[in-house]
This record gives sequence, structure tokens and C-alpha cells, in this order.
Amino acid sequence: MQRRIPRRIRQRRRQRDPPAQKPRSGALVAETRQEFFIVPHRLSDVRVDAALVELIGVSRSYAVTIIADGGVELDGRVLRKSDRLVAGAQLVVRWQPKEPPRVIPTFVEDFKILHDDDDIVVVSKPPGVAAHPSLGWHGPTVLGALAGLGYNIATSGPAERQGIVHRLDQGTSGVMVVAKSEYAYSELKRQFRDREVKKIYHTVVQGHPDPFSGTIDGPIGRDPRSDWKFAVVADGRHAITHYETLEAFAHATLLEIELETGRTHQIRVHMAAQHHPCVGDTVYGADPQLSMRLGLERQWLHAVELEITHPASAKRVSFQSEYAVDLAEALERLVV
Repeated sequence: MQRRIPRRIRQRRRQRDPPAQKPRSGALVAETRQEFFIVPHRLSDVRVDAALVELIGVSRSYAVTIIADGGVELDGRVLRKSDRLVAGAQLVVRWQPKEPPRVIPTFVEDFKILHDDDDIVVVSKPPGVAAHPSLGWHGPTVLGALAGLGYNIATSGPAERQGIVHRLDQGTSGVMVVAKSEYAYSELKRQFRDREVKKIYHTVVQGHPDPFSGTIDGPIGRDPRSDWKFAVVADGRHAITHYETLEAFAHATLLEIELETGRTHQIRVHMAAQHHPCVGDTVYGADPQLSMRLGLERQWLHAVELEITHPASAKRVSFQSEYAVDLAEALERLVV
């Protein structure tokens, strides 16, 4: 015989266990996606956070979040971000796709057009501006600035970075080229991939490099001690930086840099590895007192020249960008 529950207990139970509420009209319910992979040989011994970037197309920071939430298993074992994959093992990923970032037309102060034709637009990017929208970045972008000026950009590439063939760090100013035609996009991507583009930077570093000119050859990868920094590491990607002294000051040196490769934070990482970090680059060990004295809130690093083969004419063309105001003022303070 079924036992009866006293009325007052039934009331208390109803209070403790209220019925689930339906989402409000128009509310978005995040869809959890579950994906299965057999780890390919190319990802054997690769950190799981780096592998997720390739496998499901998320940012490195979001990959770390997915892993921290327990959303990644390898043969049934929940992984940590520093764990490495094993070829042939089964990888299970549970995650919630985010809405992709959008290009928002914006007015950007000190954003300059250096050259414009049917195939390319060349700009001088001010500091504090990212190349394109990304998850977690809410500031101005090169694509947003161009959209605000009415420019039509190539539609090749992911929606949030159409026309982008190379990038500068948000804190690095200087010359950038953006593709306007589809042919220019594919041709410029090829030139950057095949290292046919000449990329010249100026940077002020702490101390005095010895020798005064030289080449730094050191592979660059994620810093194992930090999720958002890079470092010279044995299993990193091949990276070569050529440098030459332009002027030496009491506590710093102005260098001209030519990049043979184009890794993320390459100049900043290579100079920090030589114990000569870019002045102002406190992320990579620069002296904050010197940065403050020079009035710098970012690294002293500027892309001064970019030389490409024009996609339409097939002729070599070069574009230059003058120092941003904050860099020029910091340089004057070094001289006196």
C-alpha cells in the first residue's frame, strides 16, 4: 500500500523544488556541442589547448576555458591544458560555440591611409588598434576603421578578418596592407607565406646589444609558464630576426629590424630572450620605471616599411610610416 505524505510536507517539498522555468521569450540558450576526434599523427605530443585551436577553430584563451570546465577527454580521461595528445587516441570535446565577432564601422583617431587602389589599401595603424575583431577584444580595429571610411574590402577569409593578409600587435603601430580584391588577397597571402615581403621595424631596446648588428635564430612557441605570452622554446616554430644598431643612448638602443619570418610577438620575444626587451614592453620584462620616465604605455615598436610585389602590376612597391607621436616623444626624451 502506497504511503501517504502529510500535506504540510508536500507543501515544503514544493517550496524546495520549484518547477524549472522556461526561458524568456527571445532569450538565447547556448547549445552544447560534443565532437569526437581520432588524434592525427601531426598532433601527437601537441598540447591540448594548442590542438583545440586547430581542431575546432577557437581562440587559445577560449580553448583554455573549455579545458578548465572539464570539457575535454582523451580516451575517457579528463585533460588539463598542459596535457599532450597521443596519436590514435579518441578525443572528446564538449563546448559551446560563441557568436563570431563582427566588424563595426568606427572612427579611429590618427588612422591614416598611405595608399589606395583597386586591389590594396595601405594604412598607418595607430597604437591601441587591433587588426581585426576577435573574441575578448572590444576596442577599435583596422577593418572597423576602413569600414567607417567607406572602404570595400575583399570577402576572402573568415568573416571577422576578411581582407587581412598580415597583422600587427594591438600595441604596435605602423604600416599594414589590406586586400581589396580577391586576387590581391590570395596573392598577398602567398607572398607572406613564401617570405617574399620585406618587413622593416624600428624598436628601442634596453641596454646595448652585443654585437651591434646580428641575427637571432630561435624557435618561438607558447610560454609554458603563461597562457598569453610567447617564448623561445625548443619545440617552437622557426623564427629569424635580423637587427642593426641605428643609434645608442645612455641606457637604450634604437634598432632597425628585418623579419625573415613572421611569428606572433617575434621581435618582442627575440629581444627579451637576448636580455634587451623593447622599452615599454613590461609584458616581456621591460623596466617599468624607464617606461614611466619616457611616457610610454606600450612597447616602443613601429613598422616603418613594407615592401611587396603589387598584385596587379607585378612591380615591387614600398610603403613607409612615420613614428607615432608617443614614440617620437619618447625618443626625444632619450636624446636629452
